[in-house]
Amino acid sequence: MPDPIFAHPRLAPIYDALDGERDDATAYLGIVDELGADRVLDVGCGTGCLAILMAESGRTVVGVDPAEASLEVAKSKDRGGKITWVHGDVTAVPTANIDLAVMTGNVAQVFLTDDEWIRTLQGVRAALRPDGYLVFETRRPERRAWDEWAADAGQVTVDIPGVGTVERHFQVTDVSLPFVSFRYVYRFLSDGSVVTSDSILRFRSRAEVETSLVAHGYRVLDVREAPDRPGREFVFIAQRVT
Repeated sequence: MPDPIFAHPRLAPIYDALDGERDDATAYLGIVDELGADRVLDVGCGTGCLAILMAESGRTVVGVDPAEASLEVAKSKDRGGKITWVHGDVTAVPTANIDLAVMTGNVAQVFLTDDEWIRTLQGVRAALRPDGYLVFETRRPERRAWDEWAADAGQVTVDIPGVGTVERHFQVTDVSLPFVSFRYVYRFLSDGSVVTSDSILRFRSRAEVETSLVAHGYRVLDVREAPDRPGREFVFIAQRVT
C-alpha cells in the first residue's frame, strides 16, 4: 500500500507545494532526449510533474502509480488528456512497446523486499520494447542521507492557496540498515486536524542493484551521478536484453 503522504486525500493535493521544485526534471528530460525515447513510462509517477513535462515535449507518456489520490492530482494537470494514467503497480501496465521507463525520486527504494523489487524489474521489462531502457536513481548508502535528515528534522509552515496554513513536522524514526524509517506529521490550522504519514526506504548498494538488474534481463550501460545531488545518488541506465 502507498504511504499516506501520497495516498491520503488531504496530503496528496498539497504534496507539490511542500516538496518544492523538481530539480531533477531537466536532467531526466536530457536523458530522454539522449536515448531517443518517444514512448516513456513513468513508474511511481506520483502527482505527475515529470510525466507532464515529458508529454509537453511531444512524447507519448504512460504514468503508473498505486496511490489513487496522487493520480487524481496528476490527471488535473493533464488538461489535454495527453497521458495514459494507470492506477496500480507496474504489472498493471499492458505490454506497451515502451522505449524508456523511469523511476525518479525515491521510487526505486520503496520496494522493501527482494520479491517486490524483482516483480518491479520484471514488470518494467515486460512493458519495454526489445532493447528498451530503464533509468532510475537510488541514494548511495555510504553517504548516510539519514544523518542529514535527522540533523534537518523539524517543522516547516507553509501557506497553501485554497488549503490554508499547514505545519509539517519531520523526524527519522528508525535506522535498521538497509531500512530507514521516517515520519511526517501534518497539522491543518484551518480546522486543527492532524494527519501522520510513516515511510520506509531500502538502501541498496551499487553492486546489489547491478547484480539484480543483470539477473533479471538487463545490461547496465552506465551509472552516473545525479546532477541535482552530486555524490549522493547513483543514476542507473540499463537496457533490456532481448
